[in-house]
Amino acid sequence: MENLNKKGQTGGLIMGLVMGIASLVIGVIIAFVIVSTLTNADLLTATRSSNSVTNETEGWVNSTGYQLAGLDAYYVPGTISITAVYNETDDLLVPSSNYTVSSIGLIENVSSTIWFNTSLSYSWSIYSAEELATTNLDANFTAGIDEVSAKIPTVLLIASIVLILGVMVLLVAAWQRMRMGSTGI
Repeated sequence: MENLNKKGQTGGLIMGLVMGIASLVIGVIIAFVIVSTLTNADLLTATRSSNSVTNETEGWVNSTGYQLAGLDAYYVPGTISITAVYNETDDLLVPSSNYTVSSIGLIENVSSTIWFNTSLSYSWSIYSAEELATTNLDANFTAGIDEVSAKIPTVLLIASIVLILGVMVLLVAAWQRMRMGSTGI
């Protein structure tokens, strides 16, 4: 009966370590499945709306960039769509190959021609609070996993040290049971 208790005590340390790491991995996988399902299932897009501005005047398309003035506080970065850039001086529509728009609404020139006195028309999406929360949860969860994965070598080092110490305790216990070295040679 005494040997069963010792085996249960030594197995508890190693099994606890293995089961703890396995539980952490399984928990992360389950959390990823839940978050990706919420994000990719488009369950929350029914309340998404859009807003637009037509002919925002006195804009420009040059190398310094022009910040779209009509964006409100509810726009979602990255959902801005330029529908038209009209140059009033030359009375022509500026081709979309001449400019880019950043996720925050900054229009920059990608050609050598500078376009002043332009009218800009654009639209953007407005997400519901629930969809924003899910999107932020996905981004934060991914950032958190990146942080944890950077720490995995340290966690594995600590786990291996604990495992080595556990093996050393087992060896010392076996050595004491065998009473090696207690007889003088």
